[in-house]
Amino acid sequence: MMNTTKVYIEKYDFKDKSKVEDHFQSLLERNITSVEELENWLKDVSDFYDAIQEAMDGHYIDFQANNEDQEAKEAFEYDQEKIEPLVKRYQAKLDEKFMNTQWKENLSEAEYSRLIRSKQNALELFNEANVELEIEEDKLATQYFEHTGALTAEWNGEEKTITQLFTYLQDPDRSIRKKAFGLIFNEILEVKPDLQDIMSRLIEIREEKAKNSGLENYRDYMFKKYERFDYTPEDCKELAESIKTHVLPLAKDIQDEHRRELGLEDYRPYDTKAVPSDKKPLKPFKTTEEFVDKTATVLGELDPRFKELIEIMNERGMLDLENLKNKSPGGFCTPLPISELSFIFMNAANTHSDMMTLVHEMGHCVHNDLKRPIELSYYRDTPMESSELASMTMELITMDYWHHFYDKKEDLKRAKLDVLKDIVMFLPGGVVIDQFQHWMYENPNHTKEDRMNKYMELRQEFDPGVVNFDGYEEARKAQWLFVLHIFEVPFYYIEYVIAQLGAVQMYKQYREDPEKALQNYKEALSLGNTKSLYEVYEAAGIKFDFSAEMVKELMDFIQAEIDELE
Repeated sequence: MMNTTKVYIEKYDFKDKSKVEDHFQSLLERNITSVEELENWLKDVSDFYDAIQEAMDGHYIDFQANNEDQEAKEAFEYDQEKIEPLVKRYQAKLDEKFMNTQWKENLSEAEYSRLIRSKQNALELFNEANVELEIEEDKLATQYFEHTGALTAEWNGEEKTITQLFTYLQDPDRSIRKKAFGLIFNEILEVKPDLQDIMSRLIEIREEKAKNSGLENYRDYMFKKYERFDYTPEDCKELAESIKTHVLPLAKDIQDEHRRELGLEDYRPYDTKAVPSDKKPLKPFKTTEEFVDKTATVLGELDPRFKELIEIMNERGMLDLENLKNKSPGGFCTPLPISELSFIFMNAANTHSDMMTLVHEMGHCVHNDLKRPIELSYYRDTPMESSELASMTMELITMDYWHHFYDKKEDLKRAKLDVLKDIVMFLPGGVVIDQFQHWMYENPNHTKEDRMNKYMELRQEFDPGVVNFDGYEEARKAQWLFVLHIFEVPFYYIEYVIAQLGAVQMYKQYREDPEKALQNYKEALSLGNTKSLYEVYEAAGIKFDFSAEMVKELMDFIQAEIDELE
């Protein structure tokens, strides 16, 4: 059955759960009598997963687009309660069938060793009791989106979403910035008790899952689930220290310079995004149509296929870009393997960061497009350290063509400087979110107040020390409540930091030899998950390396780029 009113394809009617189950059962019962039959079976399993994934992701898209749409909510919750548990149980049975078949030993090691390791890892992690716990976990994440998606405040007699209010933090008028900041954090503090309750319950569930799988804590559980075979929790702590040592000094210089540019002695939290009074906030586009057209033009400068991709997605209704009430915050890109395209969701409010978000998400779309020839879904399902390398590199290698967004030289220079400075400012914040999660799950018996205080402590430890937070301590403690990853995709954040360092390496390479760098970029992305992170980064012409030496080298490079632009 194909649902013609949707942007995604539904091959199966989930309401008739028995048909899905029958298909799983037929795969489970199939007799395999040769290596060739095993390979065909793996392909059929993969195709079935693709069909299920596209339909479930489609229902997720519908719910995120409008949290108040009852039909979308029911379909999404039905998937969480009925379909996902079914898939997880059969996935474990199919993994077991695969691991127990004698023909597995005759598969090509070069081609299948990663898949075999993954299946072994998944079986070690699987526990029947966790399936029920994950239903509740998913429901709590849904509640989080309902609370945050519904947040609005009155602005000059008009109802504005929180995302729309964030744009006022750039306003040259300080009183407007202060008012917007107050409204944003009043709204967040309003739902703080609810979000704290959700987090407390999530921690209980997640700890129980780890114990059920025989692991010491949930952090170890997630490292195993994410198949982080190439680095350890200890490496994350070392990376945090490297960033503290080599990034914070540059971050301090950037904020000090911004403070002086604004003519302020007392630099407050509502000043950090401000535009000086003699300038206006950057406006790269006026309408959604113009936004898409300009992005397509920029992407086309790199590769005609990149441009073709966004144009096809636009024609097929696969770009949900505008910010609306009851729409979940944030942005994401979802591959739709049956449609052979990707879907982009975001909340544009006509700012420079919107342009960056769309370019970022198009990096994921290009990645998905380059992986399409890979047969098995497992090998198309890339780790986030390479997925985010794709998107963050795209942000940087498009910079040479941003004149399509900014025809004034001064605006273009500001846009480029903003991006380079934002990288520096992001890295300390990125490791704070990561280390906060490590702490939460290493100390699962903490109280709600402990949680707020620990976040504050980490924020202070990784802060350049320029902003005066007096009177805004509660707002500062509550910032993490707006980071959806902590609630929905725990431990997904360090990948942004690692990939950001990789993307800066890619940009450095691009500055030296654009043609070669672009060729390496496409080569690395086309590998999907067929190689280790070390090999993917090597194919990109860079190193999977987040040592102190590498962090220092990249900060020196960014400093030089900033100096050159200024």
